[in-house]
Order: sequence, then C-alpha cells, then structure tokens
Amino acid sequence: MTLFLFLVIAAIVLGIIGVVANGLFYLLVIGIVVFVAALVYLGLHLRRSGRRSRPLR
Repeated sequence: MTLFLFLVIAAIVLGIIGVVANGLFYLLVIGIVVFVAALVYLGLHLRRSGRRSRPLR
C-alpha cells in the first residue's frame, strides 16, 4: 500500500510541475502515466488479496 501512495504522490508532483513550468508538458504526461500505473497496481493488489480464503473455525 505504501508503494501505491508513493506512486500517487509522485504523479501529483510531476503533474503540478508539468502544468506550472513552461515547456515541461511531458512531465504532466509522465505524471498521468504514473497515476494510471498506480491505479492498475492497486487493482491487481486488491484482486490478489481477495482470493485468499480462510477456513471457518
């Protein structure tokens, strides 16, 4: 979960720098790609963790 949060924070920072700095539009694009990768990672993580079933006692 910490990796997901780190990726989201990195995407936000890259996006802000890409919007504010003149001529660094590619950072905004990289930030969007990192954010999408973080969402895919979270989806895979939640899907994988949901398959473990514990026996009833």
